[in-house]
Amino acid sequence: MATWDFSELKHHILICNGASCLRNQGDEVTNAIRAELNRRGLDEVIHTTRTRCNGRCHDACVTIVYPEGIWYKDIKPGDAKALVQSIASGAALDKKISHSYQHHQFVRNKENNIIKGVKKYR
Repeated sequence: MATWDFSELKHHILICNGASCLRNQGDEVTNAIRAELNRRGLDEVIHTTRTRCNGRCHDACVTIVYPEGIWYKDIKPGDAKALVQSIASGAALDKKISHSYQHHQFVRNKENNIIKGVKKYR
């Protein structure tokens, strides 16, 4: 079991490895992002976590970046370099944004044709 030292951590990438995302290369996306972070020596400032379903299966493979609060859609292994570069430079990968945190709420990116989705059952 690992206990990482997060004292230098600046970003956290959550990579969906739920069923739909795995069918859309979620495992390969995870490995590509981790390889790119390692290649750039950014492991100490950008941490990754595999998650289960994040509830946006239509957007698979979903990747979420914090503390920015940006949800990315349709991430492929080939996007790893651009995604890591965007995080490292402080710029967003605009063409892949599905939702972003603005003014205390998540806002759907209508320009990228993001479907609204359905309400959760209670």
